[in-house]
Amino acid sequence: MKDITALSHADAWEIVNSVRVALEQDGRGAAVAVCDDHGELVALLRTDGCPLPSINNAINKAYTASRQRMESRQVGEESRQGNFAMTNFGDLRYTGWGGGVPIMADGEVVGAVGVSGLPEEDDMKIARAGAALIS
Repeated sequence: MKDITALSHADAWEIVNSVRVALEQDGRGAAVAVCDDHGELVALLRTDGCPLPSINNAINKAYTASRQRMESRQVGEESRQGNFAMTNFGDLRYTGWGGGVPIMADGEVVGAVGVSGLPEEDDMKIARAGAALIS
């Protein structure tokens, strides 16, 4: 048997809350999604002023980062470099936009956080800070 470290809903809400605080301090709106190691949604928050398409984008960024065990932007870069269409993953939820970051614990991916609604670099920065809370 293998012992598995799992992301709890309390961990997910800790990440969501830290992102919420960061967004509110700057008066910006975005969506933050946290998923488990399979890419399934655990927690989601749409803050005031969040563009509506950002909700699904945040979920998809977290999904991609969790499933591929790497940042969503890296998935997109490798897809473009290898001339491998994102649709070849066989799941339309995969995205190559930055802002999806794996959450690591005990050296393994236990989930991912996705942030969307800001410029891509800001999405990535905030998602990385959220993911760093769990380790």
